[in-house]
Amino acid sequence: MLPGSKWLSHQLGLEGLSPAVSSGIILCFWALSTWILAQVSSSVYRYYTICQYFRCFPQPPLQNWFVGHLGMVTRHREESLKYIISTVATFREAFLIWRGPFQPVVSLCHPDYIRPVTSASGQSSVRLDLGSSNSFLPLPGDGLLVSEGDKWSQHWCLLAPAFHFDILKPYVKIFNQSTDIMHAKWRHLCAEGSTYLDVFDHISLMTLDSLQKCIFSHDSNCQEKPSPYISSILELSVLITKRFNRFLQHWDSLYFLTEEGRLFSEACRLVHDSTNNVIQARKKVLAEQGPEAFLKNKGKGKTMDFIDVLLLAKDENGKSLSDKEIQEEANTFMFEGHDTTASGISWALYNLAHHQEHQDRCHQEIQELLRGHQPEEIECSSVLRDDLSQMPFLTMCIKESMRLHPPVTIVVRKCTKDIQLPDSRIIPKGSVCLIHIFGTHHNPAVWPNPEVYDPYRFDAQNTQKMSPLAFMPFSAGPRNCIGQNFAMSEMKVVLALTLLRFHVLPHEKPAQRKADLILRAEDGLWRKVEPLQDPSRTSIYTQT
Repeated sequence: MLPGSKWLSHQLGLEGLSPAVSSGIILCFWALSTWILAQVSSSVYRYYTICQYFRCFPQPPLQNWFVGHLGMVTRHREESLKYIISTVATFREAFLIWRGPFQPVVSLCHPDYIRPVTSASGQSSVRLDLGSSNSFLPLPGDGLLVSEGDKWSQHWCLLAPAFHFDILKPYVKIFNQSTDIMHAKWRHLCAEGSTYLDVFDHISLMTLDSLQKCIFSHDSNCQEKPSPYISSILELSVLITKRFNRFLQHWDSLYFLTEEGRLFSEACRLVHDSTNNVIQARKKVLAEQGPEAFLKNKGKGKTMDFIDVLLLAKDENGKSLSDKEIQEEANTFMFEGHDTTASGISWALYNLAHHQEHQDRCHQEIQELLRGHQPEEIECSSVLRDDLSQMPFLTMCIKESMRLHPPVTIVVRKCTKDIQLPDSRIIPKGSVCLIHIFGTHHNPAVWPNPEVYDPYRFDAQNTQKMSPLAFMPFSAGPRNCIGQNFAMSEMKVVLALTLLRFHVLPHEKPAQRKADLILRAEDGLWRKVEPLQDPSRTSIYTQT
């Protein structure tokens, strides 16, 4: 009999049971107690070991031992971003935060300390490490955003031609057309007296309109009438953000029992079915015409879209992407591309509204660029398409806005090997680290007076001295955003046309930033827009 069995039998009230049953219960009790003790001991040892590993990294004060820093770094609201700014002002290179009692995360906020992580090859550093939150990704699937290893390398090589300048050039006309539709809505609203607009909502719908045309060659008229596909994309963005902020919903087994989980599944199904239908229809045309005739027809005025490029792509061994892989990449581009670009454009208008002198100079620059051109040249976008590089000050304003308000505030990576930092500290293999884009962009050791909006930081003289990792709105290293040229082209076209046609003014209520999946404003990003009537600001067709 085990020591203390009589006492335990008495405490558990087992005297009335047979010796065999009583002994079995006692044995189970001791086994369970031993297992619990072992788990507690293991956790204590693991916590001690982790503390020893990371004691060389400074950390801001803990909220408490159990929560760690979660209360401050996961609120995603204005106060959380201010907390990051103050923390970076104190710890200007790297610091440690705790996600609960056992999960340390190294936050990197200086170019010299980010470089060792970004210089690791794309195959050896996982871009996303959300733990249980990886279940957020049934919409894009295992696309370029989250794939790794050989699959990531193969897809990167196959997708890169889709973002070549020659492929992107015809898209400028699409950006122009979608912007024209949005501006027509703005003029109508202004004529009815609604001069204050949530520009983020309008611009998000406009970028979705453009992406549908660029990816699928499909015009859903989503800016003018409801579209089931677009409604599903917008609904998924809202549902994913809500789920991201609710810890218990990170597990599929719980989430898909909820009403929101069922809505998520239905919206995902509609998006996947829509994408697959386009792929199958395009494959049928390709099979009937053959690759040469298909490309020849595309050269007769039809735009080569993203699906076309993916269907025709082959690696060095002649291997093509499967239907599922094409669907994953198309959904990734649609989901990742619309909100990030909308955020960049919206915050640029926000900053220019608060700095009228810069807005006026942008307007003057665009006027000078278009002076002497006829209206139909602008409508067919030949001017903007060929002269996107001829708007240096507007480009500086866009970049400074993306420094202050980067659409994506952090990139999470899991180190698959030990990473040595410049001061010889080691981030151990298996650790999670944050490339803190927002923190780096607001680091006074990197950017003097970081809270001041100053486009001249990005003039040619200053950029020559700048570290490439001081400014990284599209991430950095091998796993940077493959679509950044697409995004910058769209931002330039939309902002150039907007500043040409409208005067943008601030709203009386300051915007409260909210860093969910992308940086947005708490109750919308409201601006006052006024159609330009002053001939001195609109006479762009007069010959010099």
